[in-house]
Order: sequence, then C-alpha cells, then structure tokens
Amino acid sequence: MDRESPKTIRALRGQAASLTGNPFLAERCLQHIPDALILIEDGRIAAFGDFSELAGKIPPGTEVVTYDDALILPGLIDTHVHYPQLQMIASYGEQLLAWLEKYTFPAELQFADRAHAERVAKLFFREILGAGTTTAMVYCTVHPGSVEAFFAESERFNTRMIAGKVLMDRNAPAALLDTAQRGYDESKALIERWHGRGRQHYAVTPRFAPSCTQAQLEAAGTLLTEHDGLFLQTHLCENTDEIAWVRELFPERKSYLDVYAQAGLVGPRSVLGHAIHVAEEDFCTCHASGAAIAHCPTSNGFLGSGLFRLFDALDPRRPVRVGLGTDVGAGTTLSLLKTLGDAYKVAALRGTKLDGTKALWLATLGGAEALHLDDRIGRIAPGYDADLCVLDLAATPLLGFRTGTCTSIEELLFVLQILGDHRTVRATWVAGEPVYDNRRPGDPLRYPGADALA
Repeated sequence: MDRESPKTIRALRGQAASLTGNPFLAERCLQHIPDALILIEDGRIAAFGDFSELAGKIPPGTEVVTYDDALILPGLIDTHVHYPQLQMIASYGEQLLAWLEKYTFPAELQFADRAHAERVAKLFFREILGAGTTTAMVYCTVHPGSVEAFFAESERFNTRMIAGKVLMDRNAPAALLDTAQRGYDESKALIERWHGRGRQHYAVTPRFAPSCTQAQLEAAGTLLTEHDGLFLQTHLCENTDEIAWVRELFPERKSYLDVYAQAGLVGPRSVLGHAIHVAEEDFCTCHASGAAIAHCPTSNGFLGSGLFRLFDALDPRRPVRVGLGTDVGAGTTLSLLKTLGDAYKVAALRGTKLDGTKALWLATLGGAEALHLDDRIGRIAPGYDADLCVLDLAATPLLGFRTGTCTSIEELLFVLQILGDHRTVRATWVAGEPVYDNRRPGDPLRYPGADALA
C-alpha cells in the first residue's frame, strides 16, 4: 500500500478581513476578526476563525506565523494588465490611439526576443507580488514566446494567472501582425500546453476590434468553443475616437460590444477592459451574458479617456460583474491599493462615494467574481486557495499615525485605500507559501520552497 505523503500545514495569526458577498448589493458582507487564525493544508485554507476558538486545531509542532499591527486580506486580483508595457509606463502626452502607435507597438516589438520577454516577466512578478497581487489577467504580445515566458515564471511561483497571446491582423506594424489562421494555430498550441496546467489559465486575446478583422474575431470565437474553461479578454469603449473608428470598420454592427457578441466573444469568463463610454444596453448585455468589466481608473485618467460609471454598472436591478485593473502601462502603478485610491476619486467626480468595504470587494472577491473564479480565490474561507496579502498598518510613520486613530474596520479599510501602496505590503502568500516578505533578510522575494530566486 502506498503511503500518503505528509500534509504541508501552515498557521497564520493576526487581524483579518474578508468579504462573504457583494457590498454593492447586500449589507453586512464584511467579515472582520481582530485576532484570527488561518490554518492552511497543502495550499488551501482548512480553517478560518477566532484564534481562541481554533487554537486547539493547530497540529503539534506547527509554527504559528504571527502578524502584529497588520491586516491579513485575501490576495489582491488584477483583472486587466499588460506585462510587456512595463518598460513604457510613464510615457508622456498622448491619448489612446496615438499612444499605441508612439509607445506601445515599439515596446512590444522587442518581445520577439525570448530573453527580453523572460527578463520583463521576472520583473513583472517581482512587482506584483511585492504589491500583494496574487492573480492577474494579463495581456502578452503577439509573440508566442512572450506567453511562454510569462507562464513559465508564473509556474515557478505557483500563482493562479490568466494570460494569452495578443491577436492582431491589421492596423499595427507588420512585424506585430499575425493572420486569422496563424493567430488561431499559435493560440491553440499555447492552450494545449498551458491551459489547466497547475494554476495556469489561458485567455483568448484579440487586442481590440480595430486590430482584428472579422475573420480573426470569428477564429477567436471558435477557440472558445473548442476548449472548456477558456477566458476571453479584450478592450471596449475606452476612447471616443476609438469608438468612432469601430463604427467605420464595422458599419453593420449596432454597437462596439455587438462586434464582439456577433463573433461569440461575450459570455462568462469574458473580461472587457475599460467600458467607459457604454450604453445602458451594453450593461444589460453584460449582465445577461455573465461578461465582466475591468475598471482601470489610473489608466483612464492618465490617457484622459473618461470616468467609468462604476455605480451604474453595479445597479442592483441588473448588476454587471466588475473587477479592478491596473492596466500598466497606461496605468501608472501595479499597486491595486493605489489604484483603489484613484477609483475613489473617479467615483467622487461622478457624484458617488466608494467606501473601504466596497473597495476591498473590487480588489478581491469582486475580481474573483469577474473571472468566475470566486469558488477558489477572493476570500479567506475553508476550501479556498491560500492566496493572502498581509498589510503593515505602520508601514510609514504617517500611515502608522493615521491607522492608530481608526475606530472601526471600515475606517481602517478606507485609510488603506487612500494611503496604501506597495510599501504597505508586509507579506504575500501564494498557495500557502510566503513568496514575499519585506522583512526577510536579503531578497524579500523567493520561489516556493527555495531560499532565493534562481
């Protein structure tokens, strides 16, 4: 008889907060435990509750990792980001279409070099894990090697990631174009290699309607029907000039979203970036289909694209799934905490207020719901993946001074939403392993089970 391998047990103690539902739609969704115990077995949460009630379940000899003056949250979830655009973050002065031509396409051309892709992928994971992000939906480039480099690095960290090769067969430099057939073939090969391998998921990725012919959009739709559980990511109604261009390119379609719908691209696990200038009919289509929107406030502000109607999207009469996106490189930070600060400002400019509880939902369970992964990530709860983010409540003198005056968890969450950034992240756990710890001697980042990065 084969012996069962011993379980890997972890125990974390500290103040913790998580959500049990959508606070835009229901009250009393916030779960806060001032002195919590999180028991982890083989990368999943086995128990979560008051330390005084669960301490007896800690197996003898198990080290309890205690986080004082901290707040343990579910790992943060980024639903829209371009890892190849790290090298062009903070590029000056353009709106969307000119920005693509001047900055984005030249940067992405460099990813024909696999070694370059590997360097940038390593930097991307260093940055997001240091910012508390444990899952992201990621655009690679048109080059299959850019996808290989990304998933290979994700596999080393055992992160749950969603990514795909960009599809573009028109309106871009010749060296960045594929064809409908080649895009299909290369995507299919990547799907067969990576989708469902460990914690990796594949997203069919037509960049946006202007970069794709009808044939390529239909090929993307075919891929979605041929493989179970695939994701779809693209852009929607980000910029008014872009929308006018889509009308010229697809005059037979009744809306920008209809271009995608007619190709079979709008459904569960479809995530549409930006959606700033959408009509009520588009919100209704997303609600009915289960498609989600990625709210990217720093990018929308940086490019002057507009103010997303977050509270309209989440209207209880027909709520749309909404996650948060950093959208680097038009986005100005990979920190979802900083991104939430901008989300507050966007909401305020629209006459609404984004409180700390709703913000936490956007960055955790809301993102998981947008990705249809809310049965495994986005919460601290038994059975969920042990992806966790630990925030240092005194990471800076000002933050420590301000959090010391908070009288409720709701106030604390709002202070972190406004003042938090990558410095606030004390530790990041991925599938029950502490891959980032800013108090670890030497390099704070390491692969699971390793003393240091290879």
